[in-house]
Parts: sequence; structure tokens; C-alpha cells
Amino acid sequence: MTGDGAPDAAIAAAVEPDGAPRIAVLDMLRGVAILGILFMNINDMGGSITASGGDVRHLGWTPADQIAWLLREVLADGTARCLLEMLFGAGMLILTDRIARGAEGRWAVLRRYGWRNLVLWVFGIAHMFVLMWPGDILHTYAVAAMVACCFRALRPRWLLTIGLVMTALNLFGGGIGILYTQASNAKRPVLERKLAAHQTLTKAETKMLADIRKADANRAKMKAEQQRKITDEDAYGRGSRAQWVRGQWRMNLERLGPMELGAIWEAASVMLIGAALFKLGILQGRRTRRFYLALTAVGWGVGGGLRLATALAVMRFDGQPHIGWATYEGARILMTIGHLGAINLLAGTMLMRPFVAAGRTALTLYVCQTMLVSWLIFSPFGFGLYGQMGWAGMMALSIAVDVVLLIVANVYLRYFRIAPVEWAWRSIVERRRLPFRHRASAVATAALA
Repeated sequence: MTGDGAPDAAIAAAVEPDGAPRIAVLDMLRGVAILGILFMNINDMGGSITASGGDVRHLGWTPADQIAWLLREVLADGTARCLLEMLFGAGMLILTDRIARGAEGRWAVLRRYGWRNLVLWVFGIAHMFVLMWPGDILHTYAVAAMVACCFRALRPRWLLTIGLVMTALNLFGGGIGILYTQASNAKRPVLERKLAAHQTLTKAETKMLADIRKADANRAKMKAEQQRKITDEDAYGRGSRAQWVRGQWRMNLERLGPMELGAIWEAASVMLIGAALFKLGILQGRRTRRFYLALTAVGWGVGGGLRLATALAVMRFDGQPHIGWATYEGARILMTIGHLGAINLLAGTMLMRPFVAAGRTALTLYVCQTMLVSWLIFSPFGFGLYGQMGWAGMMALSIAVDVVLLIVANVYLRYFRIAPVEWAWRSIVERRRLPFRHRASAVATAALA
């Protein structure tokens, strides 16, 4: 950070074996995000994915579970993913600028950056269909990054404007849904009383009542379908190894359907916002301490307030429209902005230093989460604890796993230059075997330090 005496050490650079630059603050943010994402994924690993997005009581609803779920919804839900999307936007600028400086030809940037993301997409698909994780984000981000890359040369205000306009569709769509549902709820008893009194409905009223009843039937059908999917997912999770594999493949194929377009849209919009924040020096800690204090206060105050209101409305379980229909995405971004401000405020402290290593090994840690939690703890290939933990237990397990991974990442980088999955990805991208270990002299020097 600069200004107000903030230390520039927080943005000290490092270089990877392929020559890619590292910025400590971005690694720190990435480390927090990749460890934080386990709090979002663990319930989909240890319970029904459909229930996580529907009736959350299915995964456990003791008083401790309710507190854990509420804290997760307000503080964490979607923010780790959002922060990673912002960092992808920043990384897109760093990498494409580096390619542009060293390459020839007008298409060099798209060709080389496209190749990098194609390899990442393949890794993501392997994560889904080999390691059986339907919640993979790598393949989505690989596509979204290419969309965002098309806007890389724009000024920050235009990147921010386009990203926010894309995000605003959630506000408009959700707002229309709230207004329509409330209007229908208010009008329905009036129309039914007229009908019961044998009064003639106008053509418009007849159509409105028919539409309301059709919507009710569709909601009932969707609820029944949701319950069927929860039952099926529980059967896969508690079944044999073959049943679990078939269930994961089935969910993977569903994930690659129409919902994938929405995921790409969301990721690309936030990547553009992240690119703008990087160009403005906000993401990497170049603003004043006062600026980040304000950023944290506004992000947590407004975003946290909206998310708390949404969570409390969801906990009514009445199926009625609530503020979250319209504000989810905006509140998610605001809360993430608050986290961004807080991390930059703490960037020079001992507390945050270990997260730099987590950021440098993020891809490997992400895969390790799948192997440790999905495979070892919950799947029938491991301890088979699917459905055995509630929200409180799963959040506690996330903390324990993240602590272990954070320690391992820091110890690992004392001896190795690059993490295994990162090494494989970048070696393929560079079409050469990258150096893996530190030079012996460097290790000896570090040991004496």
C-alpha cells in the first residue's frame, strides 16, 4: 500500500519458474479465497447439492447448525468465489500485458492466453469427470477469462461499467420476480372471491387467474422435482462406490447444461470489475489506509446488512419473495469488497503472511480439498461420512482442513518452487518441463537464514 505510511513490502514481487511475476498482496488474497471456498463446497461434498440451494434444513438444523449456516450466509457465501473472479480479472491483465510485450503479431495475445485457458479448461473438466467434483470452477473461469480478455484494453471506468451492467441483470430480474409475485398474491384472493360469488370475471382477470394457477402448479412441480433430486443424491452419496460415481457424473452433466451459461456470465462480469480494480490500484493495495477502512466499512455495512436480511427471510421457509431475489449478486460483491479492504489493511501483519504461500499453491490446494474432503471423508471410497454432519460440523471440518493445508503450503514452498498442479499446468502451457525444486544453494541459504 502507499500513503499513510503503509508498507510497500506488502506488494513485493516474486517470479515463477516460467517467468510469470507474483505480487504478494494478490497471492495473499488468492490464498484467503482458495481456503475460503471450502466453506462453500463442503456442504455439496458432504450432503445433497440440491438441498444446499433449496431446503437447507435437510443438511441439519440444530441450534448450532442454524448459527453456523447464518454466519456462512452472511460472511462467506459466494465471497471466496467472487474474490477469485476478481483475481482472475487482475491476472488476465498481468499475463496479457506480459504476452503483448514479448510477442509478435496482433493475434499473439489471444492465441497464447487462449492456449493457457484451454489447458486450464481441460484441467477443470478432469477435475469434474476424473476426480468427480461437480462444483469445479476452473473450466468456467477458463471460458469467462476469454470473454473478459476481449475488454482488456478498456479504461477502468468502462470495465467497471460493463461489469456492473452485467451484474445488474440479477437486480432487474429479481426485482421483477418480487413485484410480480407480490401482485399475484394480492390479486388472487380478490379474483377467487369474485369467482366464488358467481361474478363474471373480465377477460384480463380470467387470464390473470389462469396464469396464477399455472405458476402455482409449476412451483409445486418444481418442489416435487427438487425433493426427488435430493432423494436421488442422498442415495448416491450413501450408496456403493459405483452408485456414487454414477451420481457424480450425472450431476456433472447437469452442471454443463444451461446453468453453465449463467456461471460464465457471473464470472466474466466480476472479472471485469476485478480488472478495473487492478487498474485503479485498489486490488493490489496501492491506496491509503483510510481508503481501505472506508471500503471495508461500506462493503461489510451495506453488503452484510443485505445478506443478513436475505438469510433471515430464507429462514422463514415460507416460499415468499424476499429481498435476496434482487440483491444477491450486488450484496455478494459488496461483501467481497469489504473482505478485500480488510485483507489489504492487514497485509503487512504476521497474521496474513502465511496466506501468501496458500495463494502461490492455490490450484493444488483446490484439488487437495476435493481429494481430502470429497473423496477421503465423505465418499464411499473413504470414510463414507456423507450425510453424517450438519452445518456446524461441516464448518468446523472446513476450518480444520484449511489449517492443515495452510501449514503444508508454507512448509512445501521452503523446498519447492512451484506446487504440483501449477507445475503440470504451466509446463504444458510453456511446452517445456519447468524447474520444480529450489536450487540446492538457495535451499542452503534459506536454511541458514
